[in-house]
Amino acid sequence: MALDLAPLCADLANETAVLIGAIDTLPADGWLTPTPAEPWSVQDQIVHLSFFDNAVETALTDPDRFRAERDETLRRPGSFIEAITTANRGRSGAEVLEWFTEARATMIQAFAHADQTMRVPWYGPDMSVASALTARIMETWAHGQDVFDGLGLAHPVTSALRQVAHIGVRTLPNSYVSNGLPVPAESVFVSLTAPDGTDWQWGDAAAANRVTAPAVDFCLVVTQRRHLADTAVATEGAVAAEWMSIALAFAGGAGAGRRPGQFPRSS
Repeated sequence: MALDLAPLCADLANETAVLIGAIDTLPADGWLTPTPAEPWSVQDQIVHLSFFDNAVETALTDPDRFRAERDETLRRPGSFIEAITTANRGRSGAEVLEWFTEARATMIQAFAHADQTMRVPWYGPDMSVASALTARIMETWAHGQDVFDGLGLAHPVTSALRQVAHIGVRTLPNSYVSNGLPVPAESVFVSLTAPDGTDWQWGDAAAANRVTAPAVDFCLVVTQRRHLADTAVATEGAVAAEWMSIALAFAGGAGAGRRPGQFPRSS
């Protein structure tokens, strides 16, 4: 049975709207505001999202072209992500906003009309269409958090938060693999409190290893936007504690994350 992608597309559109709302009236120098992901500015964050929105749209509509462009890119020396960032620093904020707005709308339309039986090629393993869409939701939320933090703004909660939490739970194995560690055999039960007070749960409620947290805090940890010590994430069991200390919801190597005390939790 085909999965209805419309709710996921709506989640992405909702998260996109709050992000655009934070940047669409920025003055020219506001785009150069530093974010916690040093040395990236607000503009660098939006460039990153825009480039990979274009890449996903190509992967969905012309997979062979995407693979050829990907393989050529990966043959070049150095970090291609940093190369993309550097190459676009001459653009104005207005140009980047226009790029992001158009790239995002085009990508969402590509998801809405995609063949759900296809495997979407990417820079790592191929993905299902639904997984690729959920990954874009998570990336938007995470890089959006950097933008909100950089600008000193609260990150509005949207329906996208549930998808970020879901991918955070599903990527437990990736957290270990990315850190060069064996994936544990033990299961972990995750219970999160959503901002509206409802409970979101994954796994076996009888499991000895458990993670309980406000949903926002869990998402901040698994996307490496907050240090674990600065959140209300609680664990029971050695595996749960270890996982939260290395949690990584995105592909690629583990980053530096945030320093303890960089964003102290209000009491």
